[in-house]
Amino acid sequence: MISNTLLPVLGLLAGASPAARADILAIKVGRAETISHGTIEHAVILVEDGRIVMIGEDLPVDRGIEVLDRDPEWTAMPGLVNCYSRVGLDSKGGNDSRPLQMASREVYPASKAYQEVLEAGVTTLGLYPPGNGIPGQCVVVRPVGATAEEMIIGDGAYLKVLARSSASSKKMVRGGFEKADEHAEKERKAREKWEKAKEKWEKDKKKKKDDDEEKGDEKKTFDPYAPPEPDDQAAAFQALRDGELSALISIIDSASYLHFLDAIGEEEFAWDLRVPVTRELNLFHLAGKIGATGRRIVMEPTISLHPNTMRQRNLPAEFAEAGAKLVLIPRSDSISSHEKWLRDTGEIVALGLPREVALRALTQEPADLLGVGESLGSLDADKAANIVFLNGDPLEPDTRIKAVMLDGSFISEEVPQ
Repeated sequence: MISNTLLPVLGLLAGASPAARADILAIKVGRAETISHGTIEHAVILVEDGRIVMIGEDLPVDRGIEVLDRDPEWTAMPGLVNCYSRVGLDSKGGNDSRPLQMASREVYPASKAYQEVLEAGVTTLGLYPPGNGIPGQCVVVRPVGATAEEMIIGDGAYLKVLARSSASSKKMVRGGFEKADEHAEKERKAREKWEKAKEKWEKDKKKKKDDDEEKGDEKKTFDPYAPPEPDDQAAAFQALRDGELSALISIIDSASYLHFLDAIGEEEFAWDLRVPVTRELNLFHLAGKIGATGRRIVMEPTISLHPNTMRQRNLPAEFAEAGAKLVLIPRSDSISSHEKWLRDTGEIVALGLPREVALRALTQEPADLLGVGESLGSLDADKAANIVFLNGDPLEPDTRIKAVMLDGSFISEEVPQ
């Protein structure tokens, strides 16, 4: 049965000549985890020009279309999206505030790590700049390309902020907004001065014209207003206020979260949370409050312990249940952690995290956090054909990746049988 959402595009198949449709690939799989519309059994995925044309259950495939039939052996899911990584980067950072520093400046296409994470099913990476404090802005890349420009999908995905409970950390955040205020006042005064000067010029010009004293060498127009250039702090924090930039706030405990809220005061801007899951993380005290905000929370698929006990806590599941939008990342930036990412996620699913939440946390939610969710993160028509093919349920420990497709092309010349 074909979903109603697919009916308008069936014309792509009906009556198409073999020559006209030879550039389309139809992939038949036993199951497709679409993320947006649940699981489709006996799915057919049509791929053309690097994008998914359509997807549905048992779609008819017209004569002349190349078919790769892996039904029922394969399961398909969107390519994994790691939104918080330093894969392929090795520079060092400081402890100060550099909000306009761009991770894109250090993307090194020749790094072998990119091919290795791609083979592990990771088709999109969000790479952040090094350092503590406010180290700069994240870049979104595809792990393939001869040049950095070929790899980069988008720049300035988020501003990384490490929020701590120290006075210096709070001052760094407050100071950024204060710089934005100072620049706004400076700009207001500059415009006021320009407007007065323009008004005087117009009056003088009119008077000279009335007195027949206007000379041919006098300028005919007044110089346009040129606003003063903001410094890096003012520019970045004003961009936060204007909605042109979002922030990813890294906290380590309940205290650092509360101090961050105190630092921003009444400021309103888009921000999500990054929380490293440590052995005895105490942030569960605030799960309800954080969940009520509906913000994304970036965590590892790790089981922690209730402080001073041996009682296990599934914090990703707790925050998801409280209403937070869960984003999962590998337990570390090592290649082996990327290879075990699905299996590690399966462990916390077995201990209570809803399966559909887990799959979304690996794909659509991180894509949305990076600002590329309209083109990545799910198996939907018009989205990039970034697809991972597996020999079973993605979250079962014995499942293995059989093939990876990036922008409509398999990364290996030989597709496994």
